Amino acid sequence: MMAAATQAKAEISFRVNGKPTEVRAYPMERLLDVLRQQLGLTGTKEGCAEGECGSCSILMDGALVNSCLIPVLQAKDATILTIEGLADERLHGLQQAFLDCGGAQCGICTPGMILAALHLLNRKPDPTMQDIREGLSGNLCRCTGYMQIFEAVAVAARRRTTI
Repeated sequence: MMAAATQAKAEISFRVNGKPTEVRAYPMERLLDVLRQQLGLTGTKEGCAEGECGSCSILMDGALVNSCLIPVLQAKDATILTIEGLADERLHGLQQAFLDCGGAQCGICTPGMILAALHLLNRKPDPTMQDIREGLSGNLCRCTGYMQIFEAVAVAARRRTTI
């Protein structure tokens, strides 16, 4: 934060979960911190702060990114989706599948896993188990052993095709 503190704050606009948003932040401030501290979107978690665990994963302009590695200035004019943007009056199908399959335990990795799964299902609506493993490979979980998570994604994919 030393380098950021020597710069002036800037007005940065983007869309978050479908809503136009403007923040005043240091250009090199982490997007993760802006989402959590300024916007109160605490569903995005910090795990490793190095882009290795996927807990802070969000979708930015449709791409899966680690928000701990993104300077907020890079999000200028972007469209961002966090875990809070998935559900409306009821849980999103992926969230429900994670609940039904026991794919969430401590909750640190869950938002990032769900957004990684959404990213995968948007690209491959009928993924194989290998596709699911590869699609979630950038996200670490220390609780579930992964099998329930993989099954949750497979269940969500099956439910999508039967709707």
